[in-house]
Amino acid sequence: MAKIKKGDLVVVIAGRDKGKQGRVLEVVKDADRVVVEGVQRVTKHVKAGQTNRGSRTGGIETVEAPIHVSNVMLVDPETKKGTRVGYRTEEIERDGRTRTVRVRVAKRSGKDI
Repeated sequence: MAKIKKGDLVVVIAGRDKGKQGRVLEVVKDADRVVVEGVQRVTKHVKAGQTNRGSRTGGIETVEAPIHVSNVMLVDPETKKGTRVGYRTEEIERDGRTRTVRVRVAKRSGKDI
């Protein structure tokens, strides 16, 4: 189970955007990187016809670049500060069958994520 998933609210703990919070837009598992909304914005030069914004002109766009997963920390739902992630196993019974499920837990407050 991944500690950080798409849609999670994270805070940047290192780099030029330290302290910023944002939602995870994409997780790149093989490179251990995440793309966070509003963080690590870089300028990208685009040739005409390669943009998918509907316009046929090229130019300079600002896009979010991937940031290493070790430089972000999940935000605790209770304290709104960065927290480490732990796991708790639960037994769930559905349709007469029992399943074991891992649940992500915030180490700071103990609340489910």
